[in-house]
Amino acid sequence: MVPDLAPQREVGHRAARPGAGQQPYGVAVTTLATAWVDELAAALGPHGVHTDPDVTASYARDQAMLAEAGTPAAVVLPRDTADVVAVMRVASRHGVPVVPRGAGSGLAGASNAVDGAITMVMTRMDAVLEVSPADRLAVVQPGVVNKALRDAVAGSGLFYPPDPSSYDWCTIGGNLSTNSGGLCCVKYGVTTDYVLGLEVVLADGQVLRTGRRTVKGVAGYDLARLFVGSEGTLGVITEATLALRPAPQKPVTLVATFATTAQTGQVVERVVTTGLVPSLLEVMDNTCIRAVDDLLHADLDRDAHALLVAQSDAGGEAARQDVEALAQLCREAGAQLVHTTEDPAEGDLLLAARRMALPALEQLGTTLIDDVAVPRSRIAAFLDGCDGIAVRRELTIGVVGHAGDGNMHPTICFDPTDPDQRVRAFAAFDDILELGLALGGTVTGEHGIGSLKVEWLEREVGAVSLDVHRRIKDALDPAGLLNPGKVLRRGA
Repeated sequence: MVPDLAPQREVGHRAARPGAGQQPYGVAVTTLATAWVDELAAALGPHGVHTDPDVTASYARDQAMLAEAGTPAAVVLPRDTADVVAVMRVASRHGVPVVPRGAGSGLAGASNAVDGAITMVMTRMDAVLEVSPADRLAVVQPGVVNKALRDAVAGSGLFYPPDPSSYDWCTIGGNLSTNSGGLCCVKYGVTTDYVLGLEVVLADGQVLRTGRRTVKGVAGYDLARLFVGSEGTLGVITEATLALRPAPQKPVTLVATFATTAQTGQVVERVVTTGLVPSLLEVMDNTCIRAVDDLLHADLDRDAHALLVAQSDAGGEAARQDVEALAQLCREAGAQLVHTTEDPAEGDLLLAARRMALPALEQLGTTLIDDVAVPRSRIAAFLDGCDGIAVRRELTIGVVGHAGDGNMHPTICFDPTDPDQRVRAFAAFDDILELGLALGGTVTGEHGIGSLKVEWLEREVGAVSLDVHRRIKDALDPAGLLNPGKVLRRGA
């Protein structure tokens, strides 16, 4: 093992859909053409290209449980844009697919390997190149960890808002590729809202610079945002110019519990209609409450049907007024418990219960994590629908999510050694997506399509939109080398 490889997180329990096989793309590993490997080594140096099976296997997949994964023929770790250009030129000459990858924190298989392909790991490109307080922007390479960017700008009194749950190890490049959100989306929006400009290496090795550093700018098509959320299928992001916000004030925190989902949904609706803008508004169902309490011994109300956690970072009296108004909405809806605190340490503890929901559910077995966003007026109906799916499929399903924007994460827990449970778990996963669409929602709010939900994208967007997707892909990557099998069907 090469000692300076980027450390890989343990994926944990892994499960593949019954009958799934590896993706039939790329050059077979057994017939690996050494010519293009030698060319890569000449361009990137001996420590930038790895073909050892132990190394390539460690970069084969992300955190998705359902998504198929192949075996890369080579793993490359570029250090700058010139290295990425060299890789894409070699790949283009030899017709070898390329799978861009960050830290591997994804949950839809977007960075899962393709048999015989090159997996391009961007974690060595981890420099914060510039922080400009006067322009409220930062220029970063894609391998910068989300939390590292937050820490880097904090000294200037600035703040980079998008905060996926894996913010302490996921990378900005991966966040850009999937248009990640997080807990504070209700007030601050998602990744695309902070993208001013990008540097992107295209499939043929050309370098595209798009976007701007100015607050305003409408020159030409907004190509920067085209690449955000494209999951590495249109180009490889090598640099990003990102907008920053003034650092938030010390938050005031609220926690409330409810006996019914209808009460919880009523609060969320009234938050919107009354004009309240909390910086965070999260929900956990009873299954999550009990799982977190078992793990943390946090003395949570185990009989509550739902728990809301909210914060306001408006500062001082404004934050207190926001939270008190929210507390009043909770009381009017019939909350069993309403508790508020201005103590940051206590607020962190309450928020920790929400952040630990998924790790707590993992204690119940293998987990299939879904990602569905519904209109905020349909959150209660969605939670009730997930309860119905759990009963019908005879499985444990816990729901945790961003109530402020309707993005829910139902998590199916099952025993992977029981074939019948596996089949029912995968069926429940599809049931949840069907429910989301039926309620006017989307099959992914922030995790992306990856390889996991390609069929569901086709169902959601319709024939005309799908045709436009394909034409854009063909225009930028006519040979289909970039992340094949992700977002769109190969050859479609």
